[in-house]
Amino acid sequence: MTYCGQMRTSFLNDRQIRPIEYRKWADAVRYFERHDKDRRKVDELKQSIAERGLQKPLLLGVSDRYPDVYVGDGHHRAVALMELGIRSFPFHWYWIKNFGVRMEREPFPLHLL
Repeated sequence: MTYCGQMRTSFLNDRQIRPIEYRKWADAVRYFERHDKDRRKVDELKQSIAERGLQKPLLLGVSDRYPDVYVGDGHHRAVALMELGIRSFPFHWYWIKNFGVRMEREPFPLHLL
């Protein structure tokens, strides 16, 4: 079974857990604000999360080559969590190693943060 943990939302920053699709989290926020489809998605997620909590965990990737931790899937969810001020979120994680990607069953290596 894939590991599912809880992580502090404050780790979603430009030093600890970065966005993979954007240079910085502020860039993701600006992009979502400028594009109606993305803004609507974040707003819908905020409403859903406020009512029922986060239903789909964020997916965190860890590079074996560079010890970077980033959001591999869930940028809209991450921004919604940050905007709502939610303290923690559920997540799954995976290593990117020379031989490929592997979803992990072990606890997340917090020392990488």
